[in-house]
Amino acid sequence: MSERRKRKVRGWDALAAWYDGWVGPQGSVHHQRTAIPATLDLLAAQPGERILDVGCGQGVLSPHLQRLGADYTGIDISPRMVQQAKRLHGKQGRFFLADAVALDEHRQLREMTFAAAVFLLSIQDMNPLADVLQSVRARLTPRGRMIVLMTHPCFRIPRQSGWGWDEGRKLRYRRVDHYLTPLSVPMKAYPGGRGVSISFHRSLGEYIEQLTANGLSLDALRELPASARPVKRGKAAGKMTKAEERAQREIPLFLALRARLNS
Repeated sequence: MSERRKRKVRGWDALAAWYDGWVGPQGSVHHQRTAIPATLDLLAAQPGERILDVGCGQGVLSPHLQRLGADYTGIDISPRMVQQAKRLHGKQGRFFLADAVALDEHRQLREMTFAAAVFLLSIQDMNPLADVLQSVRARLTPRGRMIVLMTHPCFRIPRQSGWGWDEGRKLRYRRVDHYLTPLSVPMKAYPGGRGVSISFHRSLGEYIEQLTANGLSLDALRELPASARPVKRGKAAGKMTKAEERAQREIPLFLALRARLNS
């Protein structure tokens, strides 16, 4: 196993308990209100279709696909994540410990093909992108589709973007300090975690170029704002409440892509 794979396994294993507590069996608020509904809509899974969930974490997508009658397979590189997925959702599908970069090295997965593959808030934790997409694309059936839902790479760049306040215009704005150059960003340590995760920033253009290079054509793109949050009232509201709400509506949190194999 390469040093790259060892680092990734250690990082997410150390954070598995924290991540499970934050996301829970059904997913975080962002999962439930925005990410999962958008993914299911773009996926449009049909009964009996085999779906591959790449970087499945604790398998929050699996019960939704089971209700649709799809055949679910989830993979993750973290042993603890896979253990949690089996504990929480083992009856809703199958889960394998596997590296998305090398699916052909997995004894069971290399014999399987899928009508669709999903990256639900996972692709920005994977590197190299070209190798991941090539590996997953090889497991798709003809005209198979790929769904990618991620934090928006144009506006949500770890440690290189953030909110600002223009006092003169009474405007909440999004500041972007870095965009075109790829980045490998160690994220902050989380409470109770003994490690950090790595986020890999790439431009939107790079995602589209890599999908195209792997014989996939983009046929849907959606930009999704953050889910609505309760509005503060009274003295706690402050002068920025309406500005914050407008900014949340206008500047998307997530980007969702659907691409299909050309043949």
